[in-house]
Amino acid sequence: MRPTVTNLPIEFDEVTLAVRNVTILDRVTLAISAGTPTVIVGPNGSGKTTLLRSAMGLIRPTSGRVTWGSRADASSERRAIVFQRPVMLRRSAEANLRYALAVANVPAPERDARVRELLALVGLTSVADRPARKLSGGEQQRLALARALAKDPQILFLDEPTASLDPAATKSLEDLIGSIAARGIKVVMSTHDLGEARRVAGEIVLMHRGRIVEANDAASFFNNPKTPDAARFVAGELLV
Repeated sequence: MRPTVTNLPIEFDEVTLAVRNVTILDRVTLAISAGTPTVIVGPNGSGKTTLLRSAMGLIRPTSGRVTWGSRADASSERRAIVFQRPVMLRRSAEANLRYALAVANVPAPERDARVRELLALVGLTSVADRPARKLSGGEQQRLALARALAKDPQILFLDEPTASLDPAATKSLEDLIGSIAARGIKVVMSTHDLGEARRVAGEIVLMHRGRIVEANDAASFFNNPKTPDAARFVAGELLV
């Protein structure tokens, strides 16, 4: 049984991150709670990926505080992240999953069933024996999702997961993200595609120049943005 300890909400309290005198996150205050997917949008270089990495616990802020379930020292065991260009191991799709399950300390007798379950979930059963690096871009992204799910996370971070995919692969991945969220896993993802944000998000966080411009439920964000920058962004104008 999983421990009842939760990593939610994730709370940023005046978080600033500066690297070589360049401010990447600027006094970010934000709460990410359980529920529908949270989608982070904004221009390139706005800080979306850095926010995800900080929420995952991969980067420590220069100042301010990030907490998970009100704890600053929460283990990352219940968090997983998929990067925009995931690296495939030089082995089959199935063997990539077996490795992920071993790393997640899933008992060996349980791995066969878990491999079958994960392959079925992401629609890769028919290519289980194919070398992972020979899969299409969309298939690799779905395999990367399955590997992340191997650790049975409470929170799944996705960094622009459809950025290099064609429309069919994008729809397949978005449908999968919806299925994952329906299982009660909190999805937090970044995208530069407003159409995708409309399709996936329950909550929108707009970033610009390392700051949170607006955070709101998706319907309110798109239909009645609270800030001029958000209104311009929704209208398709450039934020400079």
